[in-house]
Amino acid sequence: MSLTIPTNLSKSMLKPRLSNTPRLPQKSSFVVCSAAQPEKISSSSAAVESQLKAFSAALALSSILISAAPMPAAADIAGLTPCKDSKQFAKREKQQIKKLESSLKLYAADSAPALAINATIEKTKRRFDFYGKSGLLCGADGLPHLIVSGDQRHWGEFITPGLLFLYIAGWIGWVGRSYLIAIRGEKKPTQKEIIIDVPLATGLVFRGFSWPVAAYREFVNGDLIAKDV
Repeated sequence: MSLTIPTNLSKSMLKPRLSNTPRLPQKSSFVVCSAAQPEKISSSSAAVESQLKAFSAALALSSILISAAPMPAAADIAGLTPCKDSKQFAKREKQQIKKLESSLKLYAADSAPALAINATIEKTKRRFDFYGKSGLLCGADGLPHLIVSGDQRHWGEFITPGLLFLYIAGWIGWVGRSYLIAIRGEKKPTQKEIIIDVPLATGLVFRGFSWPVAAYREFVNGDLIAKDV
């Protein structure tokens, strides 16, 4: 008994085996790898770009801060210079002293006018020296200028004297108010307004130093403002 196998059948059966090569998985894996590689490159480039942007922003911010930082200068206000470095300020001092010295030549050295002029010369020198050491700023006229912009470096020029003025003005007003309240029960209060009761006024003057505390106490108690007004 013999078995005959057709040649075309054998070829057709061999073709799928020959065509079923392991290249297809390699191609698919290669495609996947090639598709993932650009994403990695794009993500890394985006990270580098963000870092560059952050660095440039930090550099710009540091440059702004450095440019805004106060640099050592002759004066911190435009048009003004420290009085100790102002030529006009020194010139004004020399002119005043020279004028006093010219008047000094008209009197004897031991006379009363000469002594008074010498005292005035010393006061003038001390005044100009004090202004120069106090950090005041002078203009083109050689005179000190007060800075009232609220700068803490110049508080001693305006705010401190202003608060002292308000305290003294309030002290005077409080003493006067207390005196009028004290004499309103008298038979002739108008007479004591014309002729001041010195012992009473003296006692009220010393008590008036604590007028802020007394005013606050009367405000809390309701006695600061007259009720019938």
